[in-house]
Amino acid sequence: MAIYPGSFDPITLGHLDIIERGSKLFERVVVAVLRNPSKTPLFTVEQRLCQIRTATKHLPQVEVDSFDGLTITYANLIGAQVLLRGLRVMSDFEKELQMAHTNKTLSTDIETVFLATSTEYGFLSSSIVKEIARFNGSIDHLVSPHVASEIYQCYNNPTTPL
Repeated sequence: MAIYPGSFDPITLGHLDIIERGSKLFERVVVAVLRNPSKTPLFTVEQRLCQIRTATKHLPQVEVDSFDGLTITYANLIGAQVLLRGLRVMSDFEKELQMAHTNKTLSTDIETVFLATSTEYGFLSSSIVKEIARFNGSIDHLVSPHVASEIYQCYNNPTTPL
């Protein structure tokens, strides 16, 4: 079993790409939403769980959960053998490699597997999605329709921009 941890605020098509590809590699993938009290997210954890469940309903081997604390502790708790991580650019690799090494010092039984993001999503992040929406730009090509609708509502933009 693999877990794909993150804040997913919001879940993007890039995240979904990693989830779909990961679900072909592992019998079970748990998308794990981190409850991070030091961040002020756009969506509550419960809203993000719902968004992810809706976006992954076509993937029967994907489960959605949330957790507090260290990812490695949660992975051990649910019996995961793999942490799944997506890489967009070189700076992601540097940060993720450091985290993988740190996690290995905490649990030698859990491996980190990196998937390179598909080319069309190499630029995409949740922060970019929120920035575009904040200034009334279209995000329909960056997130699932149900997520786009919720984001537009957050920024008082109830309709898709032209």
